[in-house]
Amino acid sequence: MKILDRTTANKPITHPVKVLQFGGGNFLRAFCDWMFDVLNKTTDFNGSVVVVKPTERGDYTALRAQDGLFHVALDGVRNGALVSEVTLVESVSDVIQPYTEWDKYLQLAEQPELRFIVSNTTEAGIKFSENDKQTDFPPHEFPAKLTLWLYHRFNFFNGAVDKGCILLPCELIENNGEALKSTILQYSEHWKLEKEFSTWIEKYNYFCSTLVDRIVSGFPEDRKEAIEKQIGFKDELLVAGEDYHSWVIKAPSLVKAELPFAQTNLNVQFVDDLSAYREMKVRILNGAHTSLVPVGYLAGLRTVKESMDDTAVCNHVMQVLSTEIKPTLNNFSTAEIDAFINAVIDRFKNPTLKHFLIAISLNSTSKFQARLLPAFIEYTQLKGVFPKRIAFSLACMIRFYKGDFKGDKIAVNDDVKVLDFFSQEWGKVTKEEQTIDDLVQNVLSNSAIVGTDLSQYPGLVKYISEVLLAIDKKGVKVCLSTL
Repeated sequence: MKILDRTTANKPITHPVKVLQFGGGNFLRAFCDWMFDVLNKTTDFNGSVVVVKPTERGDYTALRAQDGLFHVALDGVRNGALVSEVTLVESVSDVIQPYTEWDKYLQLAEQPELRFIVSNTTEAGIKFSENDKQTDFPPHEFPAKLTLWLYHRFNFFNGAVDKGCILLPCELIENNGEALKSTILQYSEHWKLEKEFSTWIEKYNYFCSTLVDRIVSGFPEDRKEAIEKQIGFKDELLVAGEDYHSWVIKAPSLVKAELPFAQTNLNVQFVDDLSAYREMKVRILNGAHTSLVPVGYLAGLRTVKESMDDTAVCNHVMQVLSTEIKPTLNNFSTAEIDAFINAVIDRFKNPTLKHFLIAISLNSTSKFQARLLPAFIEYTQLKGVFPKRIAFSLACMIRFYKGDFKGDKIAVNDDVKVLDFFSQEWGKVTKEEQTIDDLVQNVLSNSAIVGTDLSQYPGLVKYISEVLLAIDKKGVKVCLSTL
């Protein structure tokens, strides 16, 4: 079996760099990079992607070794028919680790053709830290790195109005474009950069809020041999996902003109208002994931498909969506909401997707805040009682963050401060320095963890404490049967 790279595949780099991409994980590769590849192959877009590692750990070694090449395997239903296709994505031309290649990272800002900036640094990625310094190479937070890159570009091109960029953040936070713009301007002020730079950012860079949708399950281990036989290469970065995709972009008309998606069959929409689209998608699709992950994992299940095949867990997710989240959606008809819920459940049941719960669990605390907390608050205001199933999922998340369950280690992945907090809190329980009630009180009152002071909701601390004790004593599935 041949090793995949540009020599063995006879795929030299032919497109100039037009896209700077923060993040090279499964989703961005199977979504944005796949789309840019379609643009290159079907339109006159003519642009390649340079992937930047936004964090210090790791170097995208496999992506470097394969010269940016990888295959995307997509399966699903299209126009009533089952489809399955494997595509070699050729759009990524280089990889940069700014922690070891800072000069190379800044030099990229000197590329005149570079126009687009894409990011997916999770819900926790777009934030400001006063600890980041202009003299850090690089600073810690992603927006700080981006601010220095844009500042270098501003200076190199003497503030040229045609050298601004179009920014397309994919982080699942409300108004992600505005949030990124605001954070960059905050760094500019914090570092006392010239006012002309801030003006250039405001006037000549276009921060487009976006909404992305595609289930990407990751490396298809169970189909690896069959796919590699089909493609004729050993591909360490093979990534599987569903055929369904949607990218909704709030942007001025010039962005639509420069991104020729209209000339393709890609499901990309340019709109004036994202709010209704976002609310439906984040609360139902992403909310389903976030309510499912800790419950399914503690129930001994490891993939979304396994969870959907389990009657108790599947019913829990359906009840969260139909009885607790649905009442909080006011911009759509009952029929529209029900149709979307049913479509999400069908997508979760896709037999070809092996979407591991542990992979989806990344930064679960910030995901809870973005995806489930708004519905939790609004449901309580509407009904006068808190939603018990969302609360049950929250209890399972708290238990998940202990880092082990029934003798098995759990590879919890979140911000170091979050992990340290849970380690300390659960450590005190283990040492009998505090009770489960104390732990729950401390978690629910910590807005950095859950987004607001949830301990003020009558009966919630007691309920979650009881769930935590019951989970360990009876198991998740028995607890679900009593809800």
